[in-house]
Amino acid sequence: MTKEEAKKRIEELRKQINHHNYLYYVLNRPEISDAEYDRLMAELISLESQFPDLITPDSPTQKIGAPPKEEFGKIDHLAPMLSLDSCLDEKEVEDFDRRVKRELGVDNVEYVVEPKFDGLSVELVYEKGVFVRGSTRGDGLVGEDVTDNLKTVRPVPLKLREGKVKIPDLLAVRGEVVMKIKDFEKLNEEMVRRGEPPFANPRNAASGSLRQLDSKITAERKLDIFFYDILAVEGVKLNSQWEVLSTLPEWGLKVSSDIRKCKNIEEVYKYHHEMEEKREALDFEIDGIVVKVNQFEYQSRLGIKTRSPRWAVAYKFKPKEEVTRIKDIIVQVGRTGILTPVAILEPVKIGGVTVTRATLHNQDEIDRKDVRIGDKVVVIRAGDVIPEIKARVHVEGEKRREKYHLPNKCPVCGADVVREGAYYRCTGGLSCTAQLKESLRHFASKGAMNIEGLGKKLVDKFVDEGIIRSPVDLYHLEKEQIAKLEGMGDKSAQNLLDSIEKSKEIELARFIYALGIPLVGEHLARVLAQHYKSLEKLASATEEELMQIKEIGPESARSIVRFFRQEGNRKVIEGLLKAGIRFKEIKVEKPSKIAGLKFVFTGKLESFSREEAKRMVEELGGIASSSVSRETDYLVVGEDPGSKLEKAKKLGIKIITEKEFKELIGK
Repeated sequence: MTKEEAKKRIEELRKQINHHNYLYYVLNRPEISDAEYDRLMAELISLESQFPDLITPDSPTQKIGAPPKEEFGKIDHLAPMLSLDSCLDEKEVEDFDRRVKRELGVDNVEYVVEPKFDGLSVELVYEKGVFVRGSTRGDGLVGEDVTDNLKTVRPVPLKLREGKVKIPDLLAVRGEVVMKIKDFEKLNEEMVRRGEPPFANPRNAASGSLRQLDSKITAERKLDIFFYDILAVEGVKLNSQWEVLSTLPEWGLKVSSDIRKCKNIEEVYKYHHEMEEKREALDFEIDGIVVKVNQFEYQSRLGIKTRSPRWAVAYKFKPKEEVTRIKDIIVQVGRTGILTPVAILEPVKIGGVTVTRATLHNQDEIDRKDVRIGDKVVVIRAGDVIPEIKARVHVEGEKRREKYHLPNKCPVCGADVVREGAYYRCTGGLSCTAQLKESLRHFASKGAMNIEGLGKKLVDKFVDEGIIRSPVDLYHLEKEQIAKLEGMGDKSAQNLLDSIEKSKEIELARFIYALGIPLVGEHLARVLAQHYKSLEKLASATEEELMQIKEIGPESARSIVRFFRQEGNRKVIEGLLKAGIRFKEIKVEKPSKIAGLKFVFTGKLESFSREEAKRMVEELGGIASSSVSRETDYLVVGEDPGSKLEKAKKLGIKIITEKEFKELIGK
């Protein structure tokens, strides 16, 4: 390859990698597998090593990650949170071992091996044993402040445990937030039931759950965490990675039960083989193992590169993929009318699971991969869970069928299908039985009207029998209509009617969510209810007014306005109100002096604990944060303040005493 050809390819690779970094780190919507990403990065590293004068400061090989999202406050890490170079086969691990020995000038090296969890990397900081702040990895140097969200993760101790090793004055520990496979599957079922797009894999579910602006949503999700590294420590001296992993549980910090100390590289290979065999039985997703030089003295001598340490590598597993054939492509219609193409496959076993169908996402995805009925395809279990088609297998001389296009008429109700961005949508609304069924399930769900006993099977029966044609019909059901259905009786019919009657008194936020407005989930429904206080005011809001609310963007605003302008939706709302739906009274508090102001606390407070102080701020409409930033309005200083005081002085933040804080809040 000439230098000019290399330059062109390097620019192309950088563009691709930067794009996928953005999708992965910022939007949590990866489009390619980790194996594909690793190949792109490996090719770029190889080309830059051949043509070092083409390396630029903005190359992905010189960068640790991607910028954090702006919605969260930013936190500087106490030490860089580096990424790891990847090895895909035994030879690459052998090369790593050979280089380590050569640079250290030794014949053998002891390694520590750990599972490589597929989750979200975070830093947690403890001062004098108390959890004070936590952040995502971000770009490796600066992360997003998710302190309040991490507090909701059950295995995270808010105070370190007194053990055999004394609690350090300062501890910055690195961990991986994950979601169990069974919890991921339950969450996706709930997402689909609510008409929201499901997560692609447990990693995305963990990341999306932890990076919620509303920590109450995080608390509802079942997240777990494993700790595996110390980024900074004061008051305790540790000499090896094995000492770290042995000490962390002493402080109440959970580590994997599958860690091991290996005397040599041969034992590393054995461990990798064992974990690859064992991964199917694990509760969590892992995509390889991490190999670390054990002794810190050796780690220090080996040093780090810009992007990764020279004393550790990720030894990946082979991606789970198989070749099969597409028998057919069917279309599923969701609650909001979106048509989703699904490939029906000749059954194939991938990672011990028989796969018979795979999502094709949308028409753009079908066109990009150019897959058709009858094609041979490579199928992967994305994140080892969701089956999807990776690519078509080219067969020489094969006569292929015509290109597949989503229908212009709904396959369920025959209504026109319109294209909206990347998606095709049925215009049938509630006259489409597929949309009606999904809408009723959503309407009756726990987070919405909470109608107990109205499950999937009963909804299907009501719609198929023509008993229910809109949510309004639920409130006009008669006991005889319900009791005569298969599997029902007088008692179950009465229980359902009682639950429907009970649902008539409802919070405004839950009713807004129950309406199933596209792009409006539980959190946004609460925001709208708090802002408008009445359904009438919300229904008459303009896009411009809606976009004045911090959490609402142009797409959400457009969707809300469009929903309330549609005559069919207005009739449903009118019918529900006539049927007796009434909203629980919301007490309107007089705005406090600190409403909307952001407070940070440092040092010990005399009159109340720091948690109590934060709670008082939030009850008065203020914002309590754990880290100082340019957005901070007040730093409240108690006895023995920490480093936040110096940072606040540098940023020109207003600093007040505990007494001044009490006067401000009227205590």
